[in-house]
Amino acid sequence: MERHHASQESGGKRPRLFYGYVIVITSFFVLIVTHGSLYSFGVFLKPLAADFNWTREMTSGAYALAVFVLGPFSIIAGKLTDMFGPRSVLSASGLLLGVGYLLISRVDSLWQLYLLYGGVIAIGMSGTFVPLASTVSRRFVKSRGLMTGIISTGIGVGTMILPPVATYLNLTHGWRTSFTVLGVVALALIIPAAQLFKSDAGNTFKIQRGTLISQPEAFTFSQAIRTRQLWMVFGAYIGFGYTAHTVLAHSVAHATDLGISPSTAASIITAVGGASLAGRIGLGIVSDRVSNKAALITGLSMMAAGMFWLQAAGEMWSFYIFAAILGFGYGGTAILHPPAIAELFGMKAHGQILGLISFAISIGGMAGPLVAGRIYDMTGSYRTSFLLSAIFTIIGVALVSLLKPVSARNHHQ
Repeated sequence: MERHHASQESGGKRPRLFYGYVIVITSFFVLIVTHGSLYSFGVFLKPLAADFNWTREMTSGAYALAVFVLGPFSIIAGKLTDMFGPRSVLSASGLLLGVGYLLISRVDSLWQLYLLYGGVIAIGMSGTFVPLASTVSRRFVKSRGLMTGIISTGIGVGTMILPPVATYLNLTHGWRTSFTVLGVVALALIIPAAQLFKSDAGNTFKIQRGTLISQPEAFTFSQAIRTRQLWMVFGAYIGFGYTAHTVLAHSVAHATDLGISPSTAASIITAVGGASLAGRIGLGIVSDRVSNKAALITGLSMMAAGMFWLQAAGEMWSFYIFAAILGFGYGGTAILHPPAIAELFGMKAHGQILGLISFAISIGGMAGPLVAGRIYDMTGSYRTSFLLSAIFTIIGVALVSLLKPVSARNHHQ
C-alpha cells in the first residue's frame, strides 16, 4: 500500500479516482511518442548516409551527440521539475521535439543534422522521462517499481510501433516525410498531454491512500553526490547506456549487412521493444517485492548475455533470440533507477539526482554508437563493439552488487 500523506482527504466522502493513475496513463502515451521517435534513428542511418555520402560514424555521430547532450539537460529538467512541477517542462519539450523533427526533414548538410538532432531534439528529450518518472515516484511509494515499469512500457510500445512505421515511410515516401510525420505527432500529442499534469512540486501533492511505511532519509543533491553509492549507480548506467544505444543505433544496419532486408531488420528493434515490455513490468515487480539491487543485477546480466549471443547471430531466428534476452534486461534496467534513487536518497532532490543518472546513460549512449561506427568503418564488422558492450554491462553488474544503504547524516553539507 502507498503511504498516506497528511494532506489526503478523509471523512465519509467516497474517494475519487487517485490522480496518480491519470499521471501513469498520460505518461505511458507521452513516452510512446518521445522515445519511439528517438529510437527510430537506426532506420534512418543508412538512408541518410546514402543520400549525402556520409560514413556511418559521421551519421551516427548525430545520434550520439543527442544522447550525450540529453544528459546535462536532464539534470536541469530534473531541477526544474523539483521546483515547478512537470507541466511547463513537458510542454517546452513537446514544442522543441515537434519543431526539431520538422526542421530535420529539411536538412541538407551534416552540421544541420548535428545541430537539430544533437541540440534541439536532445534538449526536448531531456524534459520527458525525468519529469514523468520523478512525478510518478513522488506519488507512489510501495509500488514505485511497478508504476515506473508501467509508464515505461510506453517506451517499449513506441519502440515496437514507430521504427516499422518510419521504415515504411522511408521506403514509400522518403526519410524527409518520415521526420515530418514525427514532428506533427509530437506537437499534436505531447503539448496537450502536458496540460493534464498539475503544476505541483516537492511533496505538496496527495499520494495514494494506504498505510504509513518507513522512508529513507532525504538527501540534498550536494549530499548525494558525495556518496560512493551514487557514483556506483552512475557507473553502472554508463554501461547500460553504452550497450542500449549501440544496439538501437547499429543493430538494424548490422542485420542488413548480413543480407537481411531493411523492413525485416527493423523488426529486430520492434522485438527488442516487445521484450522490454515484459522486462519493465517483470523487473519492476521484482524491484518492489525483492529489491532494486536484485532486479538491477538481473537486468544488466541479461543485457550482457544478449550481447554475447549477438556475436554469433546471423539469421533472423537468432536475432529474435538476441532481442528477447537483451530486450527483457534492457527494459527492466531502464526503469529501475527512479525507484533505486528514491530508495537510496529519498525524494528531496529526486528529479535532479535522476537527471544525473540520465547523464550517465547519455555518456555511455554517446560513446557506444560512436565507437561502434568507428570500429565498423575500420574493420567492416560490429563484432568487437558488441563484445565491448557485453564487458561494460558486466562491470555494471559488479558495481550494483557492491551497493549498500547510505545515511544522509554522514554526508552533511
